[in-house]
Amino acid sequence: MRKAVLFHDYPARHGDVFGQGRRERIAALTDLYPSVINARNFPEHAANLKDVEVIFATWGMPTFTNQHFAAMPQLKAVFYAAGNVKSFAWPLVERDIVLISAWAINAIATGHMVLSQILLTCRGYFRGVRQYQATHDISAAKDFWRSGAAGECVGLIGTGWIAQRLVAHLHAFDFRILAADPYLTTQKARDLGVEDVTLDDLFRRSYIVSNHVPDLPTTKGLLGRALFQSMRDGATFINSGRGAQVVEADLVAVLRQRPDLTALLDVTFPEPPVPDSPLWTLPNVVISPHVGGTIGDEVTRLADCAIEEFVAWDASKPLRYQVTRGVLETMG
Repeated sequence: MRKAVLFHDYPARHGDVFGQGRRERIAALTDLYPSVINARNFPEHAANLKDVEVIFATWGMPTFTNQHFAAMPQLKAVFYAAGNVKSFAWPLVERDIVLISAWAINAIATGHMVLSQILLTCRGYFRGVRQYQATHDISAAKDFWRSGAAGECVGLIGTGWIAQRLVAHLHAFDFRILAADPYLTTQKARDLGVEDVTLDDLFRRSYIVSNHVPDLPTTKGLLGRALFQSMRDGATFINSGRGAQVVEADLVAVLRQRPDLTALLDVTFPEPPVPDSPLWTLPNVVISPHVGGTIGDEVTRLADCAIEEFVAWDASKPLRYQVTRGVLETMG
């Protein structure tokens, strides 16, 4: 059996990724080291890790240095039961250590959150709530066009895992779906059932615009004043991707000018916004504390993905979620 170890530093109160029998399953498949390793306790365990071939990890995975690799010269693969690996991936990939991420599975939860925001938007929920609080009048609170979901237009910026998960849900509600993504091919757009459009067209035509762009140097400041100003009457901007794509001053200026618009921000840049940011006080902004990821009892499906990929790798079968150099270059 392969020597394995758990690496993470994630409080169980947010969800025990390797709970509900997952750690026991790993122990049955491997020769599992009894302690969980993290950046703080690594030195006291390093001498016992020289034969480790496989790491199972989740949030709190440290970035390895030469010290780590020297202590684990047999390391061949890391199975990461969480999403984004950008903070620690390069030293592994550069040494040809197989890296697997459950990012496609982590996308399920974010897709669910954004779907709920879209459905509430189409009922006029967010705009109606703030107008009700302002007027205390039921009729006045609903005195604007509320489209409902059937046939309404949703625009997705980026077509990565989260957007792809979301698309399947949106089709079930008969939404029309626009997508803007430089990597979107004609065949992929056809397979997803989306209309490939420019970013300008997406903002101009969509009732809900949802950002799923990876955080790359080329995407910083991508979404500015002209795009927000072009949005339809009563439209909503949802950001569950990353905050750096949004020019905050431009978004604030447009939201002040157009109280009909709504911004639902699960991410900002910086995160959280600075204390005196107008995002905290604008009535047509809802800021949530980055809650779009997998939580609670959902987290064990991340471990299930890591375990399934390990079983495939151990049997020399194809992998579904390997993070290669090419993947890292476009991953946010």
